[in-house]
Amino acid sequence: MSFLDVTDAVKSFGTVTVLGGVDLKVAQGEFVSLLGPSGCGKTTLLRAVAGLLGLDRGTVTLDGQDLTGLPPHRRDVGVVFQNYALFPHLTVAENVAFGLKARGKKGAETQEAVKRFLDLVHLSDFAGRSVRALSGGQQQRVAVARALAVRPKLLLLDEPFSALDRKLREAMQIDLRRLLRELGTTSVFVTHDQDEALTMSDRIAVMNGGAIEQLDAPQAIYHRPATAFALEFVGLSTKLAGTVRGAEGDTVVVDTAFGPLRAAGNFVPGADVLLAVRPERIKVDPTGDFALTARLRDAVFQGSKVQLHFDAPEGDRVMVETADLPHGVPAPGTEMKLGWAVADTLIYPA
Repeated sequence: MSFLDVTDAVKSFGTVTVLGGVDLKVAQGEFVSLLGPSGCGKTTLLRAVAGLLGLDRGTVTLDGQDLTGLPPHRRDVGVVFQNYALFPHLTVAENVAFGLKARGKKGAETQEAVKRFLDLVHLSDFAGRSVRALSGGQQQRVAVARALAVRPKLLLLDEPFSALDRKLREAMQIDLRRLLRELGTTSVFVTHDQDEALTMSDRIAVMNGGAIEQLDAPQAIYHRPATAFALEFVGLSTKLAGTVRGAEGDTVVVDTAFGPLRAAGNFVPGADVLLAVRPERIKVDPTGDFALTARLRDAVFQGSKVQLHFDAPEGDRVMVETADLPHGVPAPGTEMKLGWAVADTLIYPA
């Protein structure tokens, strides 16, 4: 049963269609990320759910209630904005209490809720401090506490970590995921950062051109992307253009610039296709199902792994991520054998 149900959402600005009939279902307590490039419609969809933007067509239902015609303050939806939207003239505690007071909560009830949520975001010692004296990460936590203090049915987050440095951003991702799961809060999160979406989400909606190309668990999005766009947007991959030569059992043989390769699929002979493999699935000096030989162009040390980039024709890309180089990082120009299992080969129409 879906808790949030967006059906046939359409929104245009002038002649530009930003949402082209989007359907989205979110279960109660679920954390779903809207992931995609700028202009794909993810923020427009979020704002439509919040009531900050009207739809040209479609409905938004939350917990069985049709929200489509309701203003934002009657939707029981909390929003954390990219710029946090805190009140600079109020203290940390006063910011968290603002929504509670607006809903007519009494003094003791408000104080208890403020204390609880400041404890949850580890800011109890900052209750009396001005928000202008806080760091970016602390301000972000105040914004989350303020949104959650009113216990909304749904929490919407619009790229709340984008202004934070990488280390703080990663820490906040884990903290927020823990907090929302502890509270059982249903959440929709907008981001263009694939790592952020993979880290935090129960499911990810990959958006492109005003549509959802794939809505699935992070593991499925990464290991079995449904479209070539989802493949390219989430994670890195070796990509090889090719033409189907013919079928062998439940696989097809594809002619590529590196010779014939096989993939599980059903394509007619002569079809132009794209083969892809995640870089960590490729082995150096393999004993797998097949191998190709490529010349190393560059090796990039990344601490726990090394990323190897190989020469390839225009349009192709051959790369490997490995922590297993017993003879050390090879020099550019070295010819190397690479291989992987047929089951790890992804295939798409070109």
